Amino acid sequence: RADAFLRTKGIDAAGGAVVGDHERQLIATLAAIPILQLGVDWYDGWHAVIVYPDEFVATHAFEDEHGVVHEGERELIGESWDRGPMILSLRDVLDCASGELIGNVVIHECAHKLDQLNGTVNGFPPLHRGMSTDAWTAAWQQAYDDLVRRVDAGEETAIDPYAVEEPGEFFAVLSEYFFTEPLLVLDEYPAVYEQLRSFYRQD
Repeated sequence: RADAFLRTKGIDAAGGAVVGDHERQLIATLAAIPILQLGVDWYDGWHAVIVYPDEFVATHAFEDEHGVVHEGERELIGESWDRGPMILSLRDVLDCASGELIGNVVIHECAHKLDQLNGTVNGFPPLHRGMSTDAWTAAWQQAYDDLVRRVDAGEETAIDPYAVEEPGEFFAVLSEYFFTEPLLVLDEYPAVYEQLRSFYRQD
């Protein structure tokens, strides 16, 4: 899977990052984890990974509740453009791979790529035949609502509060944890764990 990833994606440095064969192989290996039982075709439609040395600044437009569009800058460690490149912070890739941080930015962004196969990042990737849309929606909505409630109440949660930013981020964060801290997902949201197990075809 990692070899197939390297054959189909360019991994290029930007902003002074030093990206050699080791770094490319590491990124490809991490990217291969979510598609071990799916196949590299699930990553079709995009061709490049851009690697910065550290956090990078991205400009985003967003619409407020009154319909007014604003532009703002954010520091990010990863980003996935629809039909475009995946962008990563090398420092965070290395820290995640070494176990310095919970989760994994490469798996997170790859989850966004899978989510985008349905046209939008909304926490609803294309489901396999035999998976229930209703069961997926019920499990994820209940878990998302629960985590939002706990974060809003100021509770310290085992799952990164960033996950409640939107359903697409919730799917990506829980996908990270499914592969790096699976018992955490199983303990916190067993119904979501079952949906992830069915989707990724891994346990």
